[in-house]
Amino acid sequence: MSDYHPIGCETYAALEIAIVQGTRLRVGWQSPDGRWHIEPLLPVDLRTREHEEFLIAQRAVGRPLEIRLDRIRRFMPL
Repeated sequence: MSDYHPIGCETYAALEIAIVQGTRLRVGWQSPDGRWHIEPLLPVDLRTREHEEFLIAQRAVGRPLEIRLDRIRRFMPL
C-alpha cells in the first residue's frame, strides 16, 4: 500500500492553470531519498498512476521530470 496523501483541490487547480498557461514555476520538493530540491520547471501534465498523482515537468535543460504531488512543498510562478 502506498503512503501517498492527496493534495488539496486548490493546489491541484493552481498546477492545472500553470500547465494550461505555460507558466514556468520555481518548485521545491523532497525526493524519495529525503533530499530537498528547488528548481525552475515548466509543468507539462498531471497524471494518476496506481492511486498516486504526479506532476510531469521539463527541467531547464529539457530533461523530463516526474514528481509525486504530495512531495511538492511549495511552488511559485517565475
